[in-house]
Amino acid sequence: MKLGKPSNLRPRGRGEPAGRDGHAREVLDSVRRIVQALRLSSRAAERDVGVSAAQLFVLDRLSQATGPLSVGDLAERTLTHQSSVSVVVQKLERQGLVQRTRAEDDARRVELSITPAARQLLRKAPEAAQAKIITAVAAMPATRRKQLAQLMGELANHVGAPETPAMLFEDGDSERSPVSARRRRGRA
Repeated sequence: MKLGKPSNLRPRGRGEPAGRDGHAREVLDSVRRIVQALRLSSRAAERDVGVSAAQLFVLDRLSQATGPLSVGDLAERTLTHQSSVSVVVQKLERQGLVQRTRAEDDARRVELSITPAARQLLRKAPEAAQAKIITAVAAMPATRRKQLAQLMGELANHVGAPETPAMLFEDGDSERSPVSARRRRGRA
């Protein structure tokens, strides 16, 4: 009698089984759902107000500040690396949505604030998906947040994710996306 593979074993990568308990599929489905929510949010931001999801998130965090912020302060508020925030801020500045000024008390320090055009844009904008994730994680008990952080970090390491990621969907925003590039070439 020939035994076949159990139906709950799915090949992964190099043919190893994904597991008998189905949890690998649940994890992958959850990742898919989160990525889909982020992608839909990003498309909505671009469609409704013409900025990427990352740009919307930065504008949202700047708008919640009681005064101008440094790039470092903004990086803390967006829970991302300073270099990633700086790239997003440069794009927003070119669009006239963020303004850089020298700090009154220290001319070496640059401060960022949103412009009136950005405030108007935010009135029409959907809620940033990143803000929803932060709210959901903050609502978890501290022990669960710690577990989730450890598990997600472990997963990211195993799949070879970069140590310093770009802001969500900023590295694939409309300026650099292959689909948008093809569309631009088709119009030219």
